[in-house]
Amino acid sequence: MHASPTRHQLAEIGSLLADSSRAAILLALVDGRARTAGELSRMAGIAPSTASAHLARLVEGGLLQVLSQGRHRYFKVANDNVAQVLEALPLLRSPPACAPMRAPRAQPLAFARTCYGHLAGRLGVAVYQGLREQAWIELGDHSVRLTESGREALPKGGLLADARASPSLSGRGCLDWTERRPHLGGPLGVAIVDHLLRRDWLRRQDGSRALLLTPPGRTGLQKLGIVLDD
Repeated sequence: MHASPTRHQLAEIGSLLADSSRAAILLALVDGRARTAGELSRMAGIAPSTASAHLARLVEGGLLQVLSQGRHRYFKVANDNVAQVLEALPLLRSPPACAPMRAPRAQPLAFARTCYGHLAGRLGVAVYQGLREQAWIELGDHSVRLTESGREALPKGGLLADARASPSLSGRGCLDWTERRPHLGGPLGVAIVDHLLRRDWLRRQDGSRALLLTPPGRTGLQKLGIVLDD
């Protein structure tokens, strides 16, 4: 059981998120990929020196980690917990009463996006719901696991590589901030996205967390009984 944060810890985290440039850097990394300082400065629209100062604060504050490869340094989200909090933050604020309720659903990010490597958005929710309805996953006390029928059906249907090679592969329910319903997170969710990208059922869109569902992907998911809401 995790201890509650102190007011000073909460204030420190809030100060790290309060700057729009640091927020842009974090959002650029929440898909789980590692990027250089130069890439992040361009994506955030700030000078390299400014990006370096912000990155140093985010690393010191424990939200990012640095990976060194040769002469290059890459930055990524520190862990899955940080990514989960970043993805869920919009849930803390209710939309304005005058805002059209369906407007966010028209955005590419609302349909399909990566959340620290797993599938979020309407498509992520549909996949999670489809797996549950067909009893291919089961909800444990602290995780989501493949059932015996799921270990056979998911590789056969094209959602996973051989699931029997990783008998301990599990995931977790992750509350989707656009749909307000859970999608599948954790290692199992990441493994499904990686496999769908390799099969070209999903494609990354450069410079964005949005994912494109290809025609073969749409057909394959429909054959699995996963209902896609257009």
